[in-house]
Amino acid sequence: MSKKISIIGDLINSAYGRARKAWKNKDLKAYQNLAISQVEWGSDFLDVNIDRTKSGDVKLEEMLEFLPEMIPALQEATSVPLCFDNPSPDFQQIALESYDFDKSGAPIINSIAASRQQLDRFLDLINEYKPYVLIVASEILLPDGDTKQCESADEVYKSSKYFVDLVREKADIPNDKIILDPGLPPVSADTQGIVNMGLDAMKLIRADKDLEGVHISVGLSNFSWGTPKHMRSDFERAYLSIASKYGLDMAIANPEHNPVPLPEGHPFIGLLDNALKQGRPHDGMGQSETGYLQAEAILSIVNEENEDDDF
Repeated sequence: MSKKISIIGDLINSAYGRARKAWKNKDLKAYQNLAISQVEWGSDFLDVNIDRTKSGDVKLEEMLEFLPEMIPALQEATSVPLCFDNPSPDFQQIALESYDFDKSGAPIINSIAASRQQLDRFLDLINEYKPYVLIVASEILLPDGDTKQCESADEVYKSSKYFVDLVREKADIPNDKIILDPGLPPVSADTQGIVNMGLDAMKLIRADKDLEGVHISVGLSNFSWGTPKHMRSDFERAYLSIASKYGLDMAIANPEHNPVPLPEGHPFIGLLDNALKQGRPHDGMGQSETGYLQAEAILSIVNEENEDDDF
């Protein structure tokens, strides 16, 4: 039996039409309905992302003005803890000040990363409020102070170690309130082996006793982007089946897609696992070659499924 994966419901995000409409109208009731429905679908946390719409970025001042109304309204609708998804420390501060810890317990700050501006302010807020902390481990800080995207599982692991140590030292946050995100790209466009890199990083993290108790999460909806809508749930659930064996125990996901691992032995798990194996360097081929083998295997899964739907 698969270990339960905690779900951070991601529908309060203007990438979705219902949330865009709620933001446009500043409709607290619509946001409350989104919160309630996600809890009914089994979400353990609720992501709050009001940063952008299809027409462009939202002004920070507009978000800061709305948060003191929005956060209490969401907590009035449900006691499930929230996840504040924004790179601005001003956003995080207003969200934390507006949040009732007694009602819902600790929220999640989403997120800190090597590229974050004003990292010290984030650490001060974390030290003061003691929330869960989501760390973007797919970015690494370089010796010269610059940052870059990680290019190997070892770099993701080193970034994880650095930030876990930093959060523990500066804010006294225990491992069980730290969430590491090794990164997860759309599988339909992954020719660089990033999906496999994330899985390998999870394995390294779980092997380190100093990191025992940390959570590992990914943005699951991103994984199925670019695949047919009717197949997205299968792709996401098959990934959960595979990644949970590497140590994944959380995911930011659309709860309407039923984000739980597929039953053991489900054929879609084998199809995805085989595609990812083809994406690893083998038989003298490097990543630039095997990445396209993986892409072809994913396309084959899509085509076979679409052919089956014709009958």
